[in-house]
Amino acid sequence: MPETSRFIARRRSGWAGVAGVAVGLGLTELFAGMFASVPSAISSIGTVVIDASPKWLKNFAISTFGTADKAVLAIGIVAVALLIGWFVGKASVRRPWPMVVAFGVAGIVGIAAQLADAQGEPAASIASTLVAMGSGLATWYGLVIWSQQSEAEAAGDVEDASRRRFVMGLAGAATVTVVSLGVGRAMLRSRAEAQRAALELPEPVERELDPTAANDFNLAGVAPIVVGNATFYRIDTALVVPSIDPDEWTLRITGMVDREVEFSYRDLNEMDLVERYVTLSCVSNEVGDNLVGNALWTGIPLPKLLDEAGVQEGATQIVGRSIDGWTAGFPTELAYDGRDALLALGMNREVLPANHGFPARLVIPGLYGYVSATKWITEIELTTWEAFDGYWVPRGWSKEGPIKTQSRIDRPKRRDDIQPGVFTLAGVAWAPTRGIEMVEVQVDEGEWLQAELSEPLSDNAWVQWKIDADLAEGEHSARVRATDGTGATQSETPVPPDPDGAEGWHSVTFRVEA
Repeated sequence: MPETSRFIARRRSGWAGVAGVAVGLGLTELFAGMFASVPSAISSIGTVVIDASPKWLKNFAISTFGTADKAVLAIGIVAVALLIGWFVGKASVRRPWPMVVAFGVAGIVGIAAQLADAQGEPAASIASTLVAMGSGLATWYGLVIWSQQSEAEAAGDVEDASRRRFVMGLAGAATVTVVSLGVGRAMLRSRAEAQRAALELPEPVERELDPTAANDFNLAGVAPIVVGNATFYRIDTALVVPSIDPDEWTLRITGMVDREVEFSYRDLNEMDLVERYVTLSCVSNEVGDNLVGNALWTGIPLPKLLDEAGVQEGATQIVGRSIDGWTAGFPTELAYDGRDALLALGMNREVLPANHGFPARLVIPGLYGYVSATKWITEIELTTWEAFDGYWVPRGWSKEGPIKTQSRIDRPKRRDDIQPGVFTLAGVAWAPTRGIEMVEVQVDEGEWLQAELSEPLSDNAWVQWKIDADLAEGEHSARVRATDGTGATQSETPVPPDPDGAEGWHSVTFRVEA
């Protein structure tokens, strides 16, 4: 084969490999959307990647990408798969065995990841993956055969019909991929949402008052005192939100109890529900970052459910298990110390959104989410403190995760257009279960001045703060610190989130220009 012809053949085989992988991946997502018993292969592989990743990489992903970390991971998995398809395709130009082996290995990896997914069914997962990988392999082979060209064509002596055929084939494969991915993802989202769309949240027996102007300063750039469901932060290990039928879902309380009990979704909705304002925070939240938010949660007091089962003496840990196998554990005594621990069914007076744990989740004030906030919960187990470690503990995070006192400057931001004169600096501060006693602000290394606080919704909820400063033209800096209800002021010393939450004073620099 002449050199030019060999080069063209290898390049086309590489692109055909990319197309084959893309079609295979697209079909796996389509099948996941069509059948509830088939997990998303991309998401299942992503879960394995998350579980196997070192702690520093997880921390980097969260700190760098925030709530977009799952999308970045999914894109990364697809990109790596396509790159492999390119190189293996080029290596398979003279014989098909490298590509056959590659698709075989991909199928095994995909099936293994899906079988490890608690939501999948083995037979359906195996069948769908085999069909998807077979279709991908057929796409590669078909494109290679369809675009076969003679030496004359390669030399350009005649019109390159094979090139046109090949481009048309790639376009067809791209169309199949885009449609499959789009339809599959849309079906996954719609299925998760449709199962809660017709539900209504029962009227609670204890309602909280709506925020007033005393609770929320309503200043531009400052986080609202109650964060909306659509903008509330989301950090978890689920690449695809679990799709759960509330009619089939149950919550079991097991372990060191007098009697194991099981509640249906209807059972829980018929109980006396209460409303509570609670601020939640991710342990990965850097000083000044936004992986924190306050919401109005509706649910059943956790002690009431535990008492139904009868907690045995010596049961010192409560473990929550999600439908996807994720776990978190916290001391049993924290359910009974008056901190308003809830099994939440609603968020901001709506049925709990799928992204935030529908049909039910745990909300434990004063604890970082990694040790307490089990979403899509299916089981609560009573055990001893020594007998079990939740998902993140073996991965290097502290077993106890109390939320530290924190404060944040929301305005000004570095790029804000600020005129000389009086400007209102403002932000939020939180110390769930302890409340915020005082917030102080320092501008340009001057004296610390006490800020005005919004009226707290509860000791479990964050507050807003504000203070006026007369600013001249030029560069300025500001920093903030909070004192909680126990009289303890947050530490100035910077501490990274790993292993039990960040510390330090948030500071900003900004410019005032006429």
